Amino acid sequence: MERINYSQLIQDILTQHSVNDSKNDTETQLVFDTKRHHYQVLNIGWKEQKRIYGVIIHLDIKDDKIWIQRDGTEIGIANQLIAAGVPKQDIVLGFQAPYKRSLTEFALS
Repeated sequence: MERINYSQLIQDILTQHSVNDSKNDTETQLVFDTKRHHYQVLNIGWKEQKRIYGVIIHLDIKDDKIWIQRDGTEIGIANQLIAAGVPKQDIVLGFQAPYKRSLTEFALS
């Protein structure tokens, strides 16, 4: 069985999340550092007179695993990765404290 290209898969999934919000004058930016394996979706702009800047999604690839550092989506990036064929054991919930990660491994669905 051929191994999934995690870098390309992440880029494809994050691109699906890069819809701009024209009614709020915000821009969704994709940031892909394919050399160091850092991938982000940012929301930047203005809502009325308030500055908007935030990381919606942040994924890294470390030690052949996908680390979810931030997931601000409703669907859940882990769910999308699993649906695309990534084994659960290759997904690390980096936003969880290390002592909690073993408790959440079985919860990925």
